[in-house]
Formats: sequence, structure tokens, C-alpha cells
Amino acid sequence: MSQVPESSYKSDSDRGEYIKREVQKYLQYWPWFVLSVILALVAGYMYLRYTPKVYTANAKIKILNKTKGLELPSSAFVFNRSNINLENEIEILKSYRIIENVVDRLDLTMRFYEEGNVLTTEVSQLPFNIIKTISNDSIYVSSSYVIEVKPKGFEVIPSSTGQVLLFPDFESTKTNHNLPFELSLNEAIKVDQLIGKSYVVKFSSIASVTKGLKGGVGVGVLGKNSDLLQLSFTSQSKSKNERVLNTLIDVFNEDGISDRQDISRRTIDFIDKRFKLLARELDSIELGIQDYKQDNNLITIESDAQLGISQRTLSEEELFALQNQMTVTQMLRESVENQNSNTDLLPANIGLDNASVNGLVSNYNALVLERDNLKISGGSNNPNVVVLESKLKDVKSNIYASIDSYAKQLEVSKSQLLRKNRKYSSQVYSLPAKEKAIVDITRQREIKQSLYLFLLQKREEAAINLAITEPSIKVVEYAISGGAAISPIPRSVYLLALLAGLLLPAAIIYIRHLLDTKVNGREDVVERNSKIPIVGELPRVKDQQLIFSNPEDNSVQAEAFRILSSNVDYILPPKVKDNGRIIFSTSTIKGEGKTYVSINLSLSLSSINRRVLLIGADLRNPQIHTHILEEKHKPGLSNYLHDTDYDWRDALIKGFDKHPNHDIILSGSIPPNPAHLLTNGRFKKLLDEARLEYDYIVVDTAPTILVTDTMLISQLADATIYLVRANYTEKNLLNYSKDLFESGKLKNMAYVLNSVDTNKSYGYGYNYGYNYGYGSKE
Repeated sequence: MSQVPESSYKSDSDRGEYIKREVQKYLQYWPWFVLSVILALVAGYMYLRYTPKVYTANAKIKILNKTKGLELPSSAFVFNRSNINLENEIEILKSYRIIENVVDRLDLTMRFYEEGNVLTTEVSQLPFNIIKTISNDSIYVSSSYVIEVKPKGFEVIPSSTGQVLLFPDFESTKTNHNLPFELSLNEAIKVDQLIGKSYVVKFSSIASVTKGLKGGVGVGVLGKNSDLLQLSFTSQSKSKNERVLNTLIDVFNEDGISDRQDISRRTIDFIDKRFKLLARELDSIELGIQDYKQDNNLITIESDAQLGISQRTLSEEELFALQNQMTVTQMLRESVENQNSNTDLLPANIGLDNASVNGLVSNYNALVLERDNLKISGGSNNPNVVVLESKLKDVKSNIYASIDSYAKQLEVSKSQLLRKNRKYSSQVYSLPAKEKAIVDITRQREIKQSLYLFLLQKREEAAINLAITEPSIKVVEYAISGGAAISPIPRSVYLLALLAGLLLPAAIIYIRHLLDTKVNGREDVVERNSKIPIVGELPRVKDQQLIFSNPEDNSVQAEAFRILSSNVDYILPPKVKDNGRIIFSTSTIKGEGKTYVSINLSLSLSSINRRVLLIGADLRNPQIHTHILEEKHKPGLSNYLHDTDYDWRDALIKGFDKHPNHDIILSGSIPPNPAHLLTNGRFKKLLDEARLEYDYIVVDTAPTILVTDTMLISQLADATIYLVRANYTEKNLLNYSKDLFESGKLKNMAYVLNSVDTNKSYGYGYNYGYNYGYGSKE
């Protein structure tokens, strides 16, 4: 049970060390982060200073239900849902026709800008008077004019010509010009306040401005089950935002009211036309009665057939009502057949006593209004419009059929009434035929008078409906602009600048580390080959000098080599009798510092009063002689291996005066067959004899990946230190050394990490910052 917390502790510790190492990777570049943040904040300040501020305005409206009359509760009413199609209303609100009307009312084809030293900002109006002299329809292409206020007057520069036009005394009406506007000075503004300023007037076609405004107006629903719409508009001018939204609300409201007033207007127009016809017919009847009575000397009706007359009167009243219905039916039929070209609406509620025909007419008018609204929002080719057109044809056919059926019914009823009337007429046969003609004429007059009064009543009703038509919307909140600009927002800009200032160098450092294929430190070696021990980390120095030429050197580099020599001593096998121990020094490729390390390691061992022999076994590219200033071809190992009569002791040299126990055998002359010489048995003989005379034998061998020389003699070593140079050795080369270790080709192998940056080392050496009382080398 004790293993679980221990494992957890190690895992947390490793994770903490990993995080610390990753953080320190970035912290060592802290000046770059500071510089990047400062530059980013300066860029944010410049952006805020020279970017035009954008403001937004919002308004709220409620779409009113346009349903009239008493209706049964619908499912929408039962479940407390609105039957208003807000999507259609939104499309109408943003339709090109409505937006174009707004542009025309506000005259947005002419826009104003004030030029600053850096920015050109849109303003709602100019500080002086400007009157546009052309209509919106006459603007086809965009144009702009720069107006500069000079001490002597206005200077106007058209963008199309670039020619400067001067208007003295700040008045353009006194000078002939072809500009689309007139300029004059506002008396409330002092000229001194305007001198030196420049303004820009831009003209755009009504189509382009409408399209831009259409895209800039935002309309959204407030809430899930709400009838409220929120309108928004954004620009550089607060007053322009409010004017656009308020005008849009007015135009939309007036458009909806106008649509609902069309039925009332159609009814009034229909009745006005009938008034003219009825007036002429009544005048004709009155004149006919007058002429008939004058010609026949008739004044009153005889009272001797009072009973028959009363019965006939009742029949005539029924015939009167029937004739009235026939006349109204014929009028409606004529209206349907001769429909107005401007609208498809039919007159409604004109007194026809047929619920079927009245219902069909109301349904037909409702479908016409629905089709017109859909045409506005979706166009003529909208599938819903096509369906409504088909429905209108069907309803119109039903109206024709219902009128014909009702007319036939009236004819049958009329025939019955006429037969009944003749029966009553027979009872008063004593009445003169002339008196009967007077009654007939009077009846016609009463029918026309009654119809005239009836239509007059309907006209007044239609006029009242027209006058009190309810609005389309209720304005919940007129356009209100926010106090602060929505763009740019200083807090957001500075926050983004700060993040950019931190992330940009971090990203560069991350990419740099990501693309870095070199070994940088101890962690890279451990990550690839955790089973191979690391016995030393040597700090990077500018000049790779021989540190231990002075045995008492206490520099950081000297301390690192002392630690290396101590650690190497631990990996060597126990000493057998007085035999010395052999240490091979090799690397993967040349340039990793194996010769430099071999010399300093041998010197560090010699500095503790040990007898040390340094052998240069890199016969192909010897380098020891360069450090002790000896000739390259001085007799050495190659001479001994080649000449059986040559004694290796003759090749010994003393390279350092302060190290009496240190001897060196150089590589000697470069042979053509190094591999053959190293395997002829004499090299083993040399080591066996040297063991008896020296405590340590350090052998500088050739790189392993380039030639096979080191592999041929690797088993003669007691320990092999394998050089890896930071920021030089490729990480993938560690796989090669790992294969050598796992295959046993190199005996008792251990890594030595050379040229480690002391600011980046977090492992074995602890930056060599603790000298335990020794003075550091200046």
C-alpha cells in the first residue's frame, strides 16, 4: 500500500518539474516579452487614437394585430401565442421599397465628412449651410467634393476634375458654377472657428445608398414568444443613427396603415360612381312624374279600394326589397366584371342579403391583401404568391357562381311576388290605369331614393373607417444611441494588445523550440535514452582552453571536470590489484568535443596525484597535438602499431609542466589502414602494459558513426564516455548511441553533455553555481 502514494508523489513531482522547466524556457526570454508587450500596447494606443469611433442606436416596436371584427378564439389565442408572422414583418421592414423611402426622406444620397490630420470622420451636418440643387433620381455615379474654409471664402475641389473653385465672401450663389449644391455661411457660427478646416461632401446614387442602408439595418425579435422587434443601426454619427431608425419606423407604420385603408378607399370610390348614376335616374323619375301628372291632371289616389291597396302595399314592399337586392346584385356583378386595374379589391358590405356572397367577397379581399404583402417581401415568383393567385381565381369563380345563383333565386321570388301583386291588383280594377302608372313611377323613385340613402350610409361608414384606421405598430422605444462607442473599445483593444504582446513572442519561441532538432540539455538526452547514465554536464565557454593546465584552477569549468572525474570513477569497475583502468572517450560525429574532454579529464585525474596516460587513438583526424602545440606527425601510436620494434614508451611526451604524473601518446603519422593497425594486437598489448604503470588510461577514439575504428577496440575499455554537445548534436543521433548501448557494442557506456548553457541547465550540474568556497575565475 505504500507504493501507491510514492508513485503518486513521483508523478506529481515529475509533472511539477516539467512545468517548471517549460516555464523557465520562456522566462529566460523575458526582455523580449516586455518589449513585445510595450510595442503591442503602443500599437493599441495608436489604433484607438486614429481609428474612427462607431456608435449604435436601438429602437423597439410592437407589431399590432391587424385582425378586425369578432372572431372565435383560435389555437393561438388558447395557447397565448401571437398569430402575427414576425418573419414577414421583418422582411417588409427591411424591404428595398421601405428603405428607399427612408433614404429619400432623409436625403442620404448626400453625406458629410470632416477631415482631420489623420482621420476623416462622418458628421451628421456641416457647420455652414449647404443646399442640394439636384434630385436623387439624377445621381447616377458617386462623386465627392472637398470644401476648404479659407480666410477669403470657400474653396471647393471636385474629385473628378481636381480644379479649385473659389467662392468669395463664403457665398456660392454669386458665382457661376456647375456644382450640385449651394454654400453659404451660417450666421450663428464664427468664421474664425472654421478657417483651416476641410470637409468632404459625397454624393451616391439612391440605389447604392439604399443597398448599403438595407445591409446596415438590423432587425431582431425580442424574446421567444414576443411581438416586439428591436431595430439597430450603426455608423460614425449618433444623430444619423437615430434619424434613420425613427424615419424607418414612421415609413413602416404609414405603409401598413395605407394597406389597410385600401379597402375603405375602394368602397368610397365605388359608391361615388354609383351616386352619379342614381342622381341622374332620380332626376329623370321626378321629371317623369311631373310631366305625367300635368298631362293627365292627376293629383291623389282614390280611397274606395283601401283594403286592396293595403294588401297590395305589403306585396309591393316585398317586391321593393327584392328589386333592391336585384339592383345591388347587378351592381356587384358589374364591379366584379369591370374590376379596377389599380387594385383587385372588391367592394365589401354594400347591403347584399346573401351571407355566402358577402363571405366570398371578404375572403377574396383578404387573399388580395395577403398576396400583395407577400409580393412586397418575396416577389411575384414566390411559391406562396402563386398559390394565392390560384386561390383568388377559385374564389372569384365562386363569387360569379354565387351571384348567378342568387340572381336566379331573386328572379323566381320576383315572379311569385308579381303573380301575387296581380291578384291584389284585380281587387282595385276600378282604379284608373293612369293612377297605376303614377304608382309605378313613384315606386321606382322610392327604390332609387332608398338605394341612394343606403349607399350614403355605407359611404360614411367607409369614410369613418378610413379616418380612424389604427396604426400598424406601437413604438415602445424610439431610437436611442449609447453613450460610448461600440468600436473600438479601449478595454478590449488593450486586452487584445496585451495578449498579442505575450502570445507573439511565446509563439515564436514555441515554434523555435518545435523546429529545434538539436540537443539542448539534459532533459533531451534523458527523454531519448533514460537507461544510459549522464556522468557530467560541462558548461559552455567562449574559448575551449585547457582548464587544468593549472591544477589549482577553481573556475566553473574546472569544477565541472572535477565532478566528471569523480562520477567516471564511480562507473569504473573495482581496481584489480595495481592495474590501472581504461577510459574511452568517443562521440557520434566530430566536433562534439571528445578530444577537449579527454585532455581535461585526464588532467583532472592527474591533478589528484594519479598517474594518467592520454592516448590519441583517432588515427584519421588527430586533434590532441593542437592543444599542446606539438607537430601533427610526431611519432606516436600509429608508429608503435606499425613497427614491432618501436617501444611505446619512446612516444611518451610531457605536455604540461605542472602535471608531472601526466603522459601523452599522440596519434602519430596518419596511416592508410587505421582499422588494420588497431586490430593487429599491439594496441591491446600497449594497454595491458600501461595498466601496470598508470592508474588511469584515457583514450581519445574516433567518432562512432563515421568509422568503425572505435567499435574494433571498444571491448578493451573499462568505461566509455560518450560525448553529446548541446545545441550541436542532432536529437536523432541519440538513437544511434542508444543502439550501441543496447547492443553492447560500447562497454560500460555513459553520457557526457558538453557545452551546456548554464542559464538553461536544470539538471545534474545545478548551474555549477555553488563553488563551496572556491574563488571563481575572472
